[in-house]
Amino acid sequence: MRAEVNERALADWCARHLGVSVTQRTFQAGHLSSVYGLRLADGREVVVKVRPADARLEACTRVQRALWQAGFACPQPLAGPSPLDAYAANAEASLPGGEQPALEAAPELFARLLADFVICAQDLPPEPSLRPAPAWICWYHQENGVWPVPDDRDADLNAEHVPATAWLDELGAAVRERLAAIQDAPRVIGHGDWDGRNVKFHDGRPLAVHDWDSVIYEPEVVMAGQAAAMFEGGPTGSGATVERTAAFLEHYQDARGRRFDPDELQLCWAAGLWVRAFNAKKFHLDNLDALGRDEAEVRMRHAGI
Repeated sequence: MRAEVNERALADWCARHLGVSVTQRTFQAGHLSSVYGLRLADGREVVVKVRPADARLEACTRVQRALWQAGFACPQPLAGPSPLDAYAANAEASLPGGEQPALEAAPELFARLLADFVICAQDLPPEPSLRPAPAWICWYHQENGVWPVPDDRDADLNAEHVPATAWLDELGAAVRERLAAIQDAPRVIGHGDWDGRNVKFHDGRPLAVHDWDSVIYEPEVVMAGQAAAMFEGGPTGSGATVERTAAFLEHYQDARGRRFDPDELQLCWAAGLWVRAFNAKKFHLDNLDALGRDEAEVRMRHAGI
């Protein structure tokens, strides 16, 4: 359930942490969080994000602040995470607008920006508190069964034993086994929800990366692979095509200035397949088909499964 706070509590939080009063609420949105656009008495436009407190949030904000200071395309963090009623809130400068690039340019633009993210973050201190990753990344969860608890609903995906999704359970188990090889691999700081709802461009140039609660600290093949599979994602979790996933991975390697070896490249595909399979299992509860068996088999071959 999305966090909701009353207007008085929100105004009091802003006065305490931003030093000025709120004059207008310009929008309210959000999915897992409540997001408020606010105009302040000093003329600033800010965005306040409210969600349940989590140990990861401090680390996410540290990374965002460091990358903003380095000139990376993201909103300036202003305050938080700090308590707001029973939740935690952050404020950042408003950085609206932007659009998605032309279809043919998207794999390169998304891939190069993600590589820039990793390069900007590579000298930051390790952030072990960013683990475990959000559920759609967390193939290494310690819960019973193949699937972790979803981030956005109260459901036990392992309790759904129906013929229509039995193959997804088998697929998820196989992907987890393939990824076990990197359980203790070196990690990088990156972004775990790299799709067009969170990454905006303007005239082919990066404008803003949003959703800093999705910062992750994972092996690079996991970070790159999930992004390659999902950079054209959306609310039904279908993601990018196989061909465009491959193009993304090629451009990412070019931008990083190094090539994945054959095993690493397979693991990129496996990491992307975990996200796609998790989404397919979850969205089956909504009668949505987020991954076809033919596509899954192609991705399995790329992943060495």
